[in-house]
Amino acid sequence: MMILSLSTKAHLFYLPFSSQMLEETLYVKNSHRHRNLIKYLKDYIDFISTKYPFWNRTSGADHFLAACHDWAPSETRKHFSKTIRALCNSDVKEGFVFGNDTSLPETYVRDPKKPLSNIGGKSASKRPTVAFFAGQPDHGYVRPILLSYWGNNKDPDLKIFGKLLRSKRNKNYLQFMKTSKYCICAKGYEVNSPRLVEAIFYGCVPVIISDNFVPPFFEVLKWELFAVFVLEKDIPSLKKILMSISERRYKQLQMRVKRVQKLFFVACEA
Repeated sequence: MMILSLSTKAHLFYLPFSSQMLEETLYVKNSHRHRNLIKYLKDYIDFISTKYPFWNRTSGADHFLAACHDWAPSETRKHFSKTIRALCNSDVKEGFVFGNDTSLPETYVRDPKKPLSNIGGKSASKRPTVAFFAGQPDHGYVRPILLSYWGNNKDPDLKIFGKLLRSKRNKNYLQFMKTSKYCICAKGYEVNSPRLVEAIFYGCVPVIISDNFVPPFFEVLKWELFAVFVLEKDIPSLKKILMSISERRYKQLQMRVKRVQKLFFVACEA
């Protein structure tokens, strides 16, 4: 991709705005209404279409935006219906359109100055924990189900926690990621989870429990080759599903996780 100074030679036009800044500056706290944010975006498009000729030629089909806020799909659905949307909250039920929209990775950068520090983890043979999850237990409907079946040390092979307690005796979040075979990426309020990229960073095979989620870079990555998908209704059979994966198959999955790491590293470095 090249950035051009002559707009007449451009194939695509970027729409620069921050979905996060919209929330921070315009959203009325606890109002649960986004109308003023949507109106702001409509005014933004009206301004662009009046000042420049390019939007009106295609109704925005050759324009694109990138937005990682949870609200971005609903806020851009009406006035950006033909625009290419790169979204982190890539939920089919919330209007993600195959062939038009694309899915972006989301993660938590622990050290902005050294984003790739402390990555990696144990080899496949040195990961004693079968599966690990820790996260806010009351976010969405999937996590309470996961915790009701597998939380509170109901099974010694599955380390499934709500909020992970910190102590000198307990492993911390990253240690679990680095020493577990599978890392559970269960949806919260929305389909996407930063844990997905974190799992890849630490060499842990992602287990995606999030129906209707479109994973990042799905156009070029065959996720079934390095991740495990578990339907929400199959949470009661989670251990059975994971234990049915042979050691040989698991090692293949983990090896491929390491291979795709570089794609997410480039995005992080950028």
